Amino acid sequence: MITNEKLWSAVEKLAKEHNFSCSGLARAAGLDPTTFNRSKRVSKYGQPRWLSIETIAKVLKITNTSFTEFAKYAEQPEE
Repeated sequence: MITNEKLWSAVEKLAKEHNFSCSGLARAAGLDPTTFNRSKRVSKYGQPRWLSIETIAKVLKITNTSFTEFAKYAEQPEE
């Protein structure tokens, strides 16, 4: 099952694999550099923030990664 934590972990792994920091990946994808900050992964009410499909699509485009490949990152055990 895909969880919020696994999706965030997939973004981190994808960034690392493509020699980006999380903020560098966000910038390259045309997003605010703080988009992937750990502090933004949970709302001020303690609810998990889910990545939007639009955000994921931008990351996949800039890294030339298929959604299937991205899903594989999400399914890997967390480091």
